[in-house]
Amino acid sequence: MRLWSLNPLHLDRQGLSALWREGLLAQKILAGETAGYRHHPQLERFRATADSMAAIATYLTAVADEAAARGYRFDRDRIRTEPTGVRLPVTEGQVAYEWRHLLAKLQIRSPKVYETAVASRPQLHPMFDEVPGEIEPWERPVSERDQ
Repeated sequence: MRLWSLNPLHLDRQGLSALWREGLLAQKILAGETAGYRHHPQLERFRATADSMAAIATYLTAVADEAAARGYRFDRDRIRTEPTGVRLPVTEGQVAYEWRHLLAKLQIRSPKVYETAVASRPQLHPMFDEVPGEIEPWERPVSERDQ
């Protein structure tokens, strides 16, 4: 599961669709409706909020907004609660890590999107504010998972 801190505008078609599916899965997990992935570290930042369902709704709304801007029709009725506009911090190290990770994926999967992305600066998902710091404690870098 990857719930990007990066703005969904950076994702290719496959990445945006996957983010929507994974965000909906996260919503289901946060609602306590599935046994799988309950302890997934990507969910820690949503659980740390006063209302995790409103937080994931805020996240999903921005994903649906990007999809709509591209002419895709993601079913907003699947977002179970109203977004609250909650803001979450994300560290500079996390943003840098995710940017490198995304660029590596795009270079292989979507070279045209990669060329546009590599020439730009990473923008954050609208619910996040960048703060100083290393990679987030909940992140499991690819190099650690491969060992």
